[in-house]
Amino acid sequence: MIEIKLQGDYALFTRPEFKAERVTYEVLTPSAAQGILEAIFWKPEFWWQIHSIAVLRPIKRISILRNEIKSRQSMRAAKGWNPSHRYAIANDRTQRHSLCLKDVGYIVQATAKTRPHADKPSPAYEAQFNRRLQRGRCFHQPYFGCREFSAHFSPPDGSETPINETQDFGLMLHHIDFVPHKQGEMQFWQQRDRNGRKLVKGRAVARFFRAHMEQGAIDCSLN
Repeated sequence: MIEIKLQGDYALFTRPEFKAERVTYEVLTPSAAQGILEAIFWKPEFWWQIHSIAVLRPIKRISILRNEIKSRQSMRAAKGWNPSHRYAIANDRTQRHSLCLKDVGYIVQATAKTRPHADKPSPAYEAQFNRRLQRGRCFHQPYFGCREFSAHFSPPDGSETPINETQDFGLMLHHIDFVPHKQGEMQFWQQRDRNGRKLVKGRAVARFFRAHMEQGAIDCSLN
């Protein structure tokens, strides 16, 4: 089991039911927490299972305007660029409202779950993670939902106290599964064993859970 303290000025964990305007979940989602841990340390031999999220600061919202692009980033869009293969951002930029979180802080508990081709037990990967956490090292800067909202990470010092609130947040995104399917609209690498991997067709399937905060703590287990 590992523990990590996360803090930031702003956060935006977009709810999937909203389209043009971005509206955040009330707290950090397990999917976003998993992405933050992977930014610090990850290998194909394991994945991070999020057990709990403790909310350290009161939930505050703020509405801001952000510049976004109108088109999706894809190979199909790139092929439609002009012959010089340059992307004209001025022709594709738009301003949209975003309902974000302000002044956030969390403690995440997670476990490294090994895959069949792993050559080490889970505690070995967790020890590597803790060493990187102590040194403040990461593969890339973790962020709270959007890249401009940086997540500052550190080990908990023991003085942190979750907020004294109980609230039901309803259905919340837990994680996304990449499921092989012959008629899938995407491709991804699937690790076969220690010696290799293969490119398979499949689909991305969103997994949801009922998020309930009890005295500032959220149990992230799938029921």
